[in-house]
Amino acid sequence: MKVGMFTSGYQRNDLEDIFRDAKRFGYDYIELWGGRPHAYVYDLKRGQIDSLLSLRDKYEIPIKVYTPEHNAYPYNYMIGDEYQRKDSIKYLKSALDAGKALGADYTVISAGHAGYEATRKEIWRRLCKSIRELVDYAEDKEHILLIEALTPYESNVCTTANDLLEIIEYIGSPYFGAMCDVVPPYVQNESIMTYFKKLGDKLMHLHIIDSDGSSDNHLMPGDGSIPLKELMGEILAYGYKEGVTIELVTAYINEPSLYAKKAIDRFKNIMKQ
Repeated sequence: MKVGMFTSGYQRNDLEDIFRDAKRFGYDYIELWGGRPHAYVYDLKRGQIDSLLSLRDKYEIPIKVYTPEHNAYPYNYMIGDEYQRKDSIKYLKSALDAGKALGADYTVISAGHAGYEATRKEIWRRLCKSIRELVDYAEDKEHILLIEALTPYESNVCTTANDLLEIIEYIGSPYFGAMCDVVPPYVQNESIMTYFKKLGDKLMHLHIIDSDGSSDNHLMPGDGSIPLKELMGEILAYGYKEGVTIELVTAYINEPSLYAKKAIDRFKNIMKQ
């Protein structure tokens, strides 16, 4: 099982620190966070891709996943008027271009909050329209788009395995699949393993992290209450062989190197038990 480093915690560091640390700490790949200063979509379009590919080759650390920053910063295709929706879709199409150019296996998106006044029918209509446009573009580029569920603290659109299954079955494309971050199911008392059972081979990627069970906080493995040793045992027994990214985010931004090392050491110890 390949283990990846999520890079958003390095946004105050030099870009090269990411690749250097991934190499020396024993990560197999990076999941590149698409925000400034390192990999914002439109910065990549104006020439930043070359420096990323150069670092990838120098340190022999692949960019397996590209995860553009979106959902209200300022892009959220699930809220606002049609101009705002189209602007968000245009941005995410450029993200698909970037993911392809970076040599990533997948570009990952989510569905942001649709607002408190949106009905289920309105949410579903807008979600289907938006994802259909993105998947059509992904098919043309021959690049896989993945969607992840968010916690109910973050969104009211795709928050469960059933939500992901519904949109994936509706779209029905080999270039569209799902990923599971273990925090959303855990905080709403949903079985994490149902993602594997319901989504099958459409579940192509994982975010492994710990959780307090009552917020969307992403904690260092071992600092929360998820039984990670037992969970990873079940995931391995299920036969999952795709990538697992340890998703440390901005809670550890002050010392990303220290926590990136601590996280993978803890995860490897969990896997040995």
